[in-house]
Amino acid sequence: MKKNDYALGVMLDVSRNAVMTMEHMKKFLLKISEMGYNCMFLYAENTYEVEGEPYFGYMRGRYSQEEMREMDEYARSLGIEVIPCIQTLAHLLAISKWEQYSMDTDDILMVDDESTYVLIEKMFKTLSQCFQTRKLHVGMDEAHMLGRGKHLDKYGYETVDVIMKRHLKRVCEIAKKYGYDIMIWSDMYFRPWNNGEYFIEKKTMPEEYVKALPDNVIPVYWDYYSDDFNNYDNMFYNHAQLSNKTWFAGGAWTWGGFAPHNAASIKCTPPAIAAAKKHGVNNIFITMWGDNGAECSRYSVLPTLFFISEHVKGNTDMELIKKKFKKRFGIEFDEFMLLDRPNEIAVPENEAHPVCPGKYMLYSDPFLGFLDSTVRLGEGKKYIEYAKEVRAAGKKTKTYGYLFDTIAKLCDVLADKYELGVVTRAAYKAGDKAELMRLAKEEYSRIEVNMRGFMKAFEKQWLKENKPYGLEIHHHRLGGMLNRISYCKKTLLDYASGKLDSIPELEEDILTFKKNNESIYFNNYHKSYTSALIQ
Repeated sequence: MKKNDYALGVMLDVSRNAVMTMEHMKKFLLKISEMGYNCMFLYAENTYEVEGEPYFGYMRGRYSQEEMREMDEYARSLGIEVIPCIQTLAHLLAISKWEQYSMDTDDILMVDDESTYVLIEKMFKTLSQCFQTRKLHVGMDEAHMLGRGKHLDKYGYETVDVIMKRHLKRVCEIAKKYGYDIMIWSDMYFRPWNNGEYFIEKKTMPEEYVKALPDNVIPVYWDYYSDDFNNYDNMFYNHAQLSNKTWFAGGAWTWGGFAPHNAASIKCTPPAIAAAKKHGVNNIFITMWGDNGAECSRYSVLPTLFFISEHVKGNTDMELIKKKFKKRFGIEFDEFMLLDRPNEIAVPENEAHPVCPGKYMLYSDPFLGFLDSTVRLGEGKKYIEYAKEVRAAGKKTKTYGYLFDTIAKLCDVLADKYELGVVTRAAYKAGDKAELMRLAKEEYSRIEVNMRGFMKAFEKQWLKENKPYGLEIHHHRLGGMLNRISYCKKTLLDYASGKLDSIPELEEDILTFKKNNESIYFNNYHKSYTSALIQ
């Protein structure tokens, strides 16, 4: 396809505490432009200035109007259209804490309350003054509890689809005032008539749903998980009944912890692109979400972004793709892929969904590690080799060396931390105080040192790419784990020397969690380190 025949974009998530600096925003825009991308979706739930709303994005590093205009002008000079990707219904948990806005539930705006539409109009007005595009992605996805909170108390019960259609109509009316064609995630159009399911077999869509989609609304079909052509084929067929303007959103997995999932992202790409072409869907963008802390650098998925851009342009020759990648980025494609390493531990055979032991085993508690059931003994030593591989690759790139340094130091920690809870509990159950003493003096002490090294490297990476806002989250998380390691170490020494009669936490057995001796996907810090309630 010629460049002007299609839109190929990247969606940059700046809502999960990592708001990219303007310096790196420009560097990133230049990189994707060189690869052939011609649009960028700026996903900002509340990390952008809204005129007249001081609490919107307060203390979160929001982009000012001046920064947004600068971003837009620079992108346009590269041939890139910046399209704001915001939320006008759900995913607005961050603004609810200030009690300045009318909310249905903690993260869903109160539909039918006039203050909601005053706020949305302010959003549209501000963005229309900062970005020249007349496209605006307004979200509206995953509002699962719509009408189930204060809206129910105030207005009574209505089905989700009825409330959704009424709200969308109001949003469209506001959009028309500013000349916008709006885009929405399409899942909320499918779930109400499919028992809450989005990804379904080919079906005839109810006429009432088709007619309910306003003329100036573009549905966006998202799927980041499947490597099966038939799944995409089914969903494109279903979307064709809804609109002939559908866009597709795939994923470059930056949302599984500190390390990327390039291999999984690349695996899902060819069938998605093939199905899109079959159904005449030429507009595609690649999401880069930052779920649960945005620990992963956006540059770490350059192999995925390059691979996708080449596929869209018709180049499916992997050797040629790798050769072109080396020429552009100065490092071998396969060497850059080593950034995936922290999650390549105890992976279930034929597992389609990515796993993320590189995050949850970093935070798993040595004494209370209910996720220890996913640990496969002997796998931890792989991290020693992973660290060596990643360090060696990092020495070959000055530009991206800091990414490899962060991941190598994460592997240093995990080399001991991955199996720590399992071997600690086993020694305790066996009454082997000598082994507990050794673990405390060697493994636990080594983790303390390596954790500090990793924290320093991650902090450097964050501040190099992002505004400082949000880094405090990781200071609390990593600092808390370091403090916990020190406490557990002291407790083991006290027990081994006879100062303590027992360690109650280690008396308990570990129950199987989802799978036994196989890694899982569990990207939630708060749920990883304790079974206690966090309130």
